[in-house]
Amino acid sequence: MEDFSSAEASYHYRVMARAIALIDAPGGTHLSLSELASEMGMSAAHFQRLFRRWVGVSPKRYQQYLTLGHARQLLDERYSTLQSAHALGLSGQARLHDLFLRWEAMTPGEYARRGQGLAISYGWFDTPFGQALGMATPRGLCGLAFAEEGEDPATLQDMKARWPRASFIADPTLAQPHLDAAFAQSGQVDLHLSGTPFQIKVWEALLHVPSGHVTSYSEIGKRVCTPRAARAVGSAVGRNPIGFLIPCHRCLRSAGGLGGYHWGLTRKRAMLAWEGARLEGREADSVLR
Repeated sequence: MEDFSSAEASYHYRVMARAIALIDAPGGTHLSLSELASEMGMSAAHFQRLFRRWVGVSPKRYQQYLTLGHARQLLDERYSTLQSAHALGLSGQARLHDLFLRWEAMTPGEYARRGQGLAISYGWFDTPFGQALGMATPRGLCGLAFAEEGEDPATLQDMKARWPRASFIADPTLAQPHLDAAFAQSGQVDLHLSGTPFQIKVWEALLHVPSGHVTSYSEIGKRVCTPRAARAVGSAVGRNPIGFLIPCHRCLRSAGGLGGYHWGLTRKRAMLAWEGARLEGREADSVLR
């Protein structure tokens, strides 16, 4: 599958976001390739190429991934129990696609100080899922939050509030290599996490869920030894400070509903569709080899 720069990927996402809005509208899942391409102001051939370059499957197949029924299909076909994922060696230290994630949590004492004495650099980046705020310390990426147009100040304030005593520097340099590696799907990303011990356990459990697969809030609860604490698990999932890389978008309700997502359900659906379609594309490529 072809790689492309973050700027190109962000352009592709903006095109896809418009297509998602059309597909989400009444009757949208029945739009033909030519109708979708016309709405995008492109020829059908160019629109088809753009889709295939972005996810590796046809627009029609991608439409199927974007339907709400895809969540239920994922639960039926690609539901991951965390015990089996762990047995396969999938963890915070493991290989995700061609990407290596290495994470380190703040100590309880560091967390209690709420970032006192910590300098956090931040910047805004184009990503395949729209504009994102990247925040980093010398130890790694400590924040990745997505924002719609006009939401920059609120998103920045939301993330700053997680380290109320830290100092913040508007400089993308520290976060840039982590963001580049994350969305090019190659290299290593170091994560520097700040959360309660329970939140850290939940986020670690999320790291066991492979790309293109999903799990449930109750399954996460079992992993962290509180199978009945769905509300507490949901709260910890919602406080995840690292969007996409700590994949809270892969957590669904047991009945197949999408559940919530801090950065919007449209973006959650796009992430699941992108990962599912890329997985299908890789599987098809492996059969052809």
